Amino acid sequence: MTPLAEMKCEACRGDVPPLSEEEIAALSRQVPEWMIVEREGIKRLERTFRFKDFAEALAFTNKVGALAEAEDHHPAILTEWGRTTVTWWTHKIRGLHRNDFIMAAKTDRLYAEGTAAASE
Repeated sequence: MTPLAEMKCEACRGDVPPLSEEEIAALSRQVPEWMIVEREGIKRLERTFRFKDFAEALAFTNKVGALAEAEDHHPAILTEWGRTTVTWWTHKIRGLHRNDFIMAAKTDRLYAEGTAAASE
């Protein structure tokens, strides 16, 4: 099976149902540090990434923004001193789609690449 971080987002039509609980559970195993949260009756994927200061958090935010533009799938992002919280969900279907898990995996990869570079 292709890792989620290697997949591309597919165009999501509004008539596609959100993922089932079983599908969410299966995909969640591939992005274990992400939490399933529910706000306004909508399931979302959310993770907070930690940094040493605001500049690093902002740089990561910009990388996630560039990724979102490249994939044409956009998260909610909260950037604060020393942390960035990223939340993925699919607005058209008011819930979670496979694309959200793909983007979570790609976000994890960005973070891993950044923290590896920072430790060199």
